[in-house]
Amino acid sequence: MSNPPSQPPGSQGRPTVPAPPSGQPAPSASGPGRPAGAPSGAPSRGPGGFAPASAAIPRSELERASALISTISGVFQSRVVGQENLRMTLLTALAAGGHVLLESVPGLAKTTAASALASSITGSFARIQCTPDLMPNDIIGTQIFNYGSGTFTTQLGPVHANVVLLDEINRSSAKTQSAMLEAMQERQTSIGGEVYRLPEPFMVLATQNPIEEEGTYVLPEAQMDRFLMKEILTYPRPAEEHEILDRSTAGSLTGPREAVGTVTLEDVRFLQQMVDQVYVDPAVKRYIIDLIFTTRGSGPRPVPNLTQSVRVGASPRGSLALMRVGQAHALLDGRDYVTPDDVRAMRHGVLRHRLVLTFDALASGIKPEQIIDAVFHAVPMP
Repeated sequence: MSNPPSQPPGSQGRPTVPAPPSGQPAPSASGPGRPAGAPSGAPSRGPGGFAPASAAIPRSELERASALISTISGVFQSRVVGQENLRMTLLTALAAGGHVLLESVPGLAKTTAASALASSITGSFARIQCTPDLMPNDIIGTQIFNYGSGTFTTQLGPVHANVVLLDEINRSSAKTQSAMLEAMQERQTSIGGEVYRLPEPFMVLATQNPIEEEGTYVLPEAQMDRFLMKEILTYPRPAEEHEILDRSTAGSLTGPREAVGTVTLEDVRFLQQMVDQVYVDPAVKRYIIDLIFTTRGSGPRPVPNLTQSVRVGASPRGSLALMRVGQAHALLDGRDYVTPDDVRAMRHGVLRHRLVLTFDALASGIKPEQIIDAVFHAVPMP
């Protein structure tokens, strides 16, 4: 069947991205620093229209949350040059209590960023270098027999920490990845028939290199879905790379010269409790549902040809992630209510690993971000 005249040649089977209405800007990932009420997508109601009748969070607690976020940002920026999207992703995931998957070619500060985030928190930090011969007991722990007493003692593994860095997670075997699946989802490990709870807060930062395939194991979809967000790092800009060289020659590339403030585990738990209290208007929840259903080929305004590119859409866990990340993003922006802009701001990080593309889409070079943008263009904002 031939393409409609309005469709450019070679675009058959690709999701159609409609142009925004006249006078309406295209959606953009607005982050903290945007003035409250600044238009982004021109919702029919102003951002104040999504606020509750009374304040959901007292002003004093909002100010405390902002101070904690500023402290963590200061530690991160003292260790990592640029990478603003990465900073926002890690801060949002920390406040939301989720896990993050970082993907990039070597040398783009994935490990440095993870250790910088961990250094801003007074809790425990563990780094696990994944290899093909890594066994589950190397991660979760094992039982050791004491010949003197004739009894077994349990030695907990490095996963029992507040922040866990899994370096090159795709190099670990499927058996080891399944052990991490229980830790990430159930927040517990099983050793010798006994269940051991993981500390609170608990956050996994996993990294993977997409250009090496030898000796790697692709993460199963079930484990990919357990990550709240997936961030793809890009090369720094020339000015940022110049600053990296300057810090290297000054001897301050690996850390700041003076001590920086840190936040306690109680502060992190406070941030996560504040995210729970951020108000989500029913219209915003309906907007999230429409977006997720559109990724499945339905929704109020289905995207043409979407089913030819997407084999499996986002699950209900995607709805929960969009709402949770929206709540955390609103808190980072100093608000106690969620707007559609908060849902849109980090859409790529939330959904890029939750869509299973067809072989034709992969062969055609269609990126998940293109499909996500098409979905967000198609669904009307409340």
